[in-house]
Amino acid sequence: MLELFLAAFVTFFVVIDPPGVAPMFATLTQNTPRSWQNKMAFKSVGVATIVLIGFAFGGQWLLGKLHVSLDAFRLAGGVLLFLIAVDMLFEKRTERREERNEKVLAEAQKHPERFEDVSVFPLAIPLISGPGAIASIMLLFAQSKSVAEQAMVLAGAGANLALCLIGFLLAGPLTRVMGATLAAMITRIFGIILAALAAQFIVDGVKGAFGIG
Repeated sequence: MLELFLAAFVTFFVVIDPPGVAPMFATLTQNTPRSWQNKMAFKSVGVATIVLIGFAFGGQWLLGKLHVSLDAFRLAGGVLLFLIAVDMLFEKRTERREERNEKVLAEAQKHPERFEDVSVFPLAIPLISGPGAIASIMLLFAQSKSVAEQAMVLAGAGANLALCLIGFLLAGPLTRVMGATLAAMITRIFGIILAALAAQFIVDGVKGAFGIG
């Protein structure tokens, strides 16, 4: 059980990237009162939690209605996670996040008297519960053979959501402590780990689809 929890924790840590989304939160909520920042932090993590739990329990049902096999989803999810890993290694993911942040901030500057609600978009979706996190929780849940194993997967996801909340609440000081160099190093290291996990999903999908092993 501990191994499953650790596997789930590492997977979600990589695809959600709590250290990476904290600076984005700080940027999106800059020049707003502390009370508003706290509201955005709790609301965004709450929405992301609902999205991930919904896909965890309803993902297989949805695949069934779409007549998509689990092995096909493993292959698609593995490819998707591998592309995210490549983006992390070459900083493309960070660039896209920063571009999205700039658009939101530009809109906020047009109406400085109003505080932009960024909790649902882009914080909860897609920064926290993006395609990678959704694919991961569906795949891990599908591979779980008991309620206890499903609980471990949810615990791994929940631990990362808690890290996101803590990172959001401490976004300002955390960003200054980490610095750009450390953040870039962490992103690349976990990009390599995610690439390996993605490759395993693809291998499992191929084995299941073609009855190998």
